[in-house]
Amino acid sequence: MINTIKNLLGLGPKVDYAELVKQGAVILDVRSKGEYQGGHIKGSINIPVDSLNNNLSKLKKDNPIITCCASGMRSASAKSILKSNGFTEVHNGGGWSSLQNKIR
Repeated sequence: MINTIKNLLGLGPKVDYAELVKQGAVILDVRSKGEYQGGHIKGSINIPVDSLNNNLSKLKKDNPIITCCASGMRSASAKSILKSNGFTEVHNGGGWSSLQNKIR
């Protein structure tokens, strides 16, 4: 149970986000449009978590996806949504600013 919660919050096994990006992973920012416009990771895609179910066709199921938001809570929800819709390689990158530092 504890491991499941850790994995949902992105606290599971360490992930090399920079390597995932080099291999073509998509960074999915699930904050609101306004939050995204206030700053984001260059090249990321913005689909707010509340409209993710209606925009799944914009993402490829066989492509690695790294979700991010402001703190990691919405990105954890987005990861769950993607996994339950057949996306196989999804990682919760947590807050976008800390993720940006991890992929440099």
